[in-house]
Amino acid sequence: MDSQSRKITYGSLVLMIFSAIFGFSNSMTAFYQMGYSSIIWYIVAAVAFFLPSALMFAEYGATFKEAKGGIYSWLKGSTNEKFAFIGTFIWLAAWVVWLVSSTQFFIVAVSTALFGSDKTQTWGLGPFNSNQVVGILGVLFILLVTFLASRGIDKIAKVATFGGIFAFGITLLFSLFSIVVLIAHHGVLAQGITGVESFTTSPNSNFQSPIAIISFLVYAIFAYGGLETTSGVIDSVDKPEKTYPKALITVMILMTLFYLILITMCGISTNWHSVLGESSVDLANCEYVLINNLGIEVGKAFGLSGTAALGIGKLFSHITALSDVLTGLGAAFVMIYSPVKSFVLGSDSRLLPKKITKLNDKGMPANAMWLQALVVSLIMLFVAFGGKAATQFYTILTDMMNVSSSAPYLWLIAAFPFFKQKQNLDRPFVFYKNKKVVWTVTSIVWLVVAAGIVFTCVEPILSHDYMTAFWTAFGPIFFGVVGWILYKRSEAKLE
Repeated sequence: MDSQSRKITYGSLVLMIFSAIFGFSNSMTAFYQMGYSSIIWYIVAAVAFFLPSALMFAEYGATFKEAKGGIYSWLKGSTNEKFAFIGTFIWLAAWVVWLVSSTQFFIVAVSTALFGSDKTQTWGLGPFNSNQVVGILGVLFILLVTFLASRGIDKIAKVATFGGIFAFGITLLFSLFSIVVLIAHHGVLAQGITGVESFTTSPNSNFQSPIAIISFLVYAIFAYGGLETTSGVIDSVDKPEKTYPKALITVMILMTLFYLILITMCGISTNWHSVLGESSVDLANCEYVLINNLGIEVGKAFGLSGTAALGIGKLFSHITALSDVLTGLGAAFVMIYSPVKSFVLGSDSRLLPKKITKLNDKGMPANAMWLQALVVSLIMLFVAFGGKAATQFYTILTDMMNVSSSAPYLWLIAAFPFFKQKQNLDRPFVFYKNKKVVWTVTSIVWLVVAAGIVFTCVEPILSHDYMTAFWTAFGPIFFGVVGWILYKRSEAKLE
């Protein structure tokens, strides 16, 4: 009876998966990129990616629950050492690029938390323009976090807990205040809905062509990303063969509805062209622009003066940015060492140089962490000094992050049919039981992810924006090649 009481129930599992994946800011980004038309792509990503792939990862997680190497163990147990090593190296690229992008966005959050709005575009310093200053500050932040984390100082990650509470509160307040504004406007939306066209055509001039529109699929996939991390608890779930798929379907419906509602709520207080169409708005600060505008509209709804309404908007921005700073700080300290440590300890030590696998007296792979810091810093500086305007600068960073985060799914999904063919595996959870269904679902989900990645990389090429195209594809390709070279150099050691 006692062991049964410790099992994760359906309700707890739904909350666990939802909190691990859902991101409030994803709704803001979606509205900025595609307006109401982003809703369709969130539904497509939920049905064609989230649910089928989550069930695949659930089978992986249940079968390899004792393995220490995460997705490396999944890939190796399903295919071979080479496929697993290169695939996991590409997975590592996702976190390196995440560090690059999130650090730049963190600087914007700090600026907004301090000043109530994004001031980074005014931060010139001597010969350096604003993007270059942000890049340099990002490098200093990464070096500081690496220095502290390599000494085992990771308790600061608990700060993220407070950030999570803030984030939940902001989601709730955003919804409530949006309803207040809707009532004050007598049901009229600031971004009007004129028919089906409002849900099929983006107000953003950058998302008008078919290729650009399809490329948004990567943004939608990213909004559901991280689901593979939840599969590790399946052995603790009560009646997993029924509870897990039921919970996934529930989360898929809830998340899609939440995204749909929040995207629509953005349009209650914000007219896209008059607020988000400004040249100063970019992917790093659009969340704060939307929140600030909501605060202004709330002030007007309560009959406050223009100055007081502006003050409410600034207060909203301060609070939102503070929550992002807290969560960003905690996440940075965890992610600066956790993926690297997982890779170093999970893979065959013979495949990596000895200096990389060496742990310091705190049990941290310090050498690998400093190498990661060097790579992250170089990418930051190359992108920052590339001569792009702020809008393009943050678009490059976001595209890099989305593509790098989506690429590992191609390996995990492609390996699934081979995983199903493996004999003598203890499979406590099986959802896909028919061979034809396995190959059909795998093919569809793989093509959905691949299409999003390819179109995201191709779109800037067609616009002759070769720098954006290069950096968008850089992470998976570069790390894939490095992984292949490392494996080839160490292959003899495995024989």
